[in-house]
Amino acid sequence: MSRIVCVGEGMLELTRDGEDWRLGYGGDTLNTAIHLARMGHAVGYFTAIGADPLSQEMKRRWHDEGLDVSRVLTHPERPAGLYAINTDAAGERTFTYWREASAAREIFALPGAGSAVADSEQADLLHFSLITLAILPPEHRGALLALAARVRARGGRVSFDGNYRARLWPDRGEAVRARDAALAVADIGLPTLDDEAALSGAEDAAHVAAHWQAHGCAEVVVKLGERGCRLADGAVVPPDARLQPLDTSGAGDAFDAGYLSGRLRGGSPDQAAREGHALAAWAIARRGAIPPRDPDAPYKLSSTGSPE
Repeated sequence: MSRIVCVGEGMLELTRDGEDWRLGYGGDTLNTAIHLARMGHAVGYFTAIGADPLSQEMKRRWHDEGLDVSRVLTHPERPAGLYAINTDAAGERTFTYWREASAAREIFALPGAGSAVADSEQADLLHFSLITLAILPPEHRGALLALAARVRARGGRVSFDGNYRARLWPDRGEAVRARDAALAVADIGLPTLDDEAALSGAEDAAHVAAHWQAHGCAEVVVKLGERGCRLADGAVVPPDARLQPLDTSGAGDAFDAGYLSGRLRGGSPDQAAREGHALAAWAIARRGAIPPRDPDAPYKLSSTGSPE
């Protein structure tokens, strides 16, 4: 199976359970990493968490999901970030974050970062997002982009999700510059139309794809929410059915995993998009960014790499 490294911030997650709250974990690239691991891919996660018991329990649970946690660094003082999800009657979510002092913000400054970076250079696929860049100080964004360039130079591929969260950036201009720098080192682009409209005023998916391709990212799949996605050749692939979501948290991340898995296994973009839609549909029918797997989960491969 392909060797994948995802880079980002894994956080503790609070989700509503009736009148109570349930503690789990999530984070955009983490969600994608776990879905890929559940499909049988060899996946490592590169991040930093705290030395506190909650952070270390989270790391243990990632390991139990099948992730290689050898690149999960421990910060001696900072904890993992935390967020809470509230959903409305339509399943749309709002987030409250406590991540300003997150350990992941100093991932490239910690002991062990050098060896983690060197090991990550050998990946067949490196995956990161605009959120990954947002949490890093500018000098460390450059380190991540340089890592992506080295992965490509040795024949690996790089995928980039354009998740835009305005509150993480001092202004839109800085976010646009970071996005465009990432496009120059990415092979597969996974933007969302709503994010691109908020970030740079994109009017439609064709405009988004043209911008991303002009900056160097050839295979661009624009996520259109309930309408499906637009492939690089302009074809729109709708989901198989109209759904009533319970919780849309992690929908785009699940799509990313299904799409990347399909492409890594040799499927066409159309086939990969349908796998992405299927996994996203399963995820939004359940609560939390990473729902526990169940018999209805559309994972194509078991943890051993054998068909389920």
